[in-house]
Amino acid sequence: MLTETNCKELVGDSAALRSVLRQVKIVAFTESTVLIYGETKTGKELVARALHNLGPRRSNSFVKLNCAAIPSGLLESELFGYERGAFTGAIMHEAGRLESADRGTLFLDEIGDIPVELQLKLLRVLQEREFERLGSTRTQKIDVRLVAATHRNLERMIAEKQFRSDLYYRLSVFPIEVPPLRERTEDVPLLVHHFIQQFAQLMHRAIETIPNETIEALQKYSWPGNIRELQNLMERAVLLSSGSVLEVPLRHLHARTSREDRGKIQTLVEVEREHIQAALREADWVISGPNGAAAQLGLKRSTLQYRMKKFGIVRPQLMLVEP
Repeated sequence: MLTETNCKELVGDSAALRSVLRQVKIVAFTESTVLIYGETKTGKELVARALHNLGPRRSNSFVKLNCAAIPSGLLESELFGYERGAFTGAIMHEAGRLESADRGTLFLDEIGDIPVELQLKLLRVLQEREFERLGSTRTQKIDVRLVAATHRNLERMIAEKQFRSDLYYRLSVFPIEVPPLRERTEDVPLLVHHFIQQFAQLMHRAIETIPNETIEALQKYSWPGNIRELQNLMERAVLLSSGSVLEVPLRHLHARTSREDRGKIQTLVEVEREHIQAALREADWVISGPNGAAAQLGLKRSTLQYRMKKFGIVRPQLMLVEP
């Protein structure tokens, strides 16, 4: 299923994602600044869009700026705008992203990459709701809601004098952490279904079935590249699928998993989870009875069911993709 109205881009039904959505709904109708944490490619921008779409500013602009994608020397003019003659090549005045987001929402992605010298100016925007364009002495008022995101540890950056503590406290009025895909593996089948429908339509393919073993393998994989990695793999799979059954190049995942496993010691929780999954597969996902997984593991049926719930273990389902 897709999640709530106005959060339709956030695909999933896991407890972890629902927790994020609850936080979004709490803060969306306020003017509070939100700081979104999470690994890269986990969907932080989608959470920011959901905040905008659910809030009172939804009829106005949602403007985004990736602070890591723009050279630090150009970031000030991109954010605040500039006047004619402010620097070589500035032949006319130009509004920045801040002005473009007036009465709307400004989303600053990778806020940890903003240079220290610009942090004070951004703090002024948050505190005083005013700024000057580069090369201008005229102060302009601004009405904008700021949502920021980062994958970096800002508290550590503060200790290393790379990020201002006062700006951090203004940004993190309401922090939201977006979980990585490996912590919401029950959402993988829904995401697969979503991406397959999307790419099959674009490529005029008729994908009708996704094998059980494919879903199981995708749920077992750790997804270091998070949702973007899954999206790219599904695009490749649709390209490779000549018939109605999805053909996913699983060897790539197995090879990467093997390389990662050679350099990593598993925790006891990971070992127990994999052991339970192996017993369930061996018993064809039958839990009780003399040949069931509980008997093989030497556990009571209720104990096994409790641990399955604890570890988020669910039986992979054969998925039919609607045309």
